[in-house]
Amino acid sequence: MSDAAQPTAAEVRAAAEAVKTALDRHLAAVERRTGDDDPAVYEAFNELAAAAEVYDELLYDRYDEVTPFEIPGGDDTLPPYTGPEEPNAVSVLIRRDYAVAEPQRLLAQAQRVEAAEYEEAVGADGDAAATVPGALGILFGEFEPDEIASRHKEFGLEEGDSTLWVTAADEPADPGEWLEAPFEQVDPQRVVCRFDVSAVFDEDASDDLDEDDDLEFEDGEDIEDGEDREDADGGEGSPAARR
Repeated sequence: MSDAAQPTAAEVRAAAEAVKTALDRHLAAVERRTGDDDPAVYEAFNELAAAAEVYDELLYDRYDEVTPFEIPGGDDTLPPYTGPEEPNAVSVLIRRDYAVAEPQRLLAQAQRVEAAEYEEAVGADGDAAATVPGALGILFGEFEPDEIASRHKEFGLEEGDSTLWVTAADEPADPGEWLEAPFEQVDPQRVVCRFDVSAVFDEDASDDLDEDDDLEFEDGEDIEDGEDREDADGGEGSPAARR
């Protein structure tokens, strides 16, 4: 960043003071909260996260330093649930992403289905299974989404991220009411629960396991070295002694 674009020391100091103020407000909201999902705590948390992010950016731009802590952004979390205590209806929203990893396998599977069940329907209009969009239409029309998810490799697909949201409603929707825009106007405050699946989570867990493995390996080296010394000195060196 050029000197002209760098924040001033006063701006960094002001951002630090804003973090202090946000910390005080967050603690006060926590102390006064009336339940586990108090909106005031949620709002104060978001303000603290925003203030900390601004301070972190200005600190880096001005002094090339970073803060030793990270507050998750409030926009990545769901707000407190404010829907009905006893919902009369729920909506389940599911998104599953796939990569078309093996187009030829996908086409072959669709052609098998088409040959068995859709030959008369296609007729003179052409072979619907000859294209990837046509093959996808055939397979997703033939199999339930859960079956495709469990057999995705057979269909030449590779799993990506997926999410499932359950939202509460006061009354069931009228037939056809939301068909034109089924995934719009979802109220985050009516989300009862949410389940996410992503390779990002697997990578984080793998990193933690790698760190644990490194520690265990280092400990193992110490134990083996100790055993060698015991053997050299005439010690037992038995498995029971290594616990």
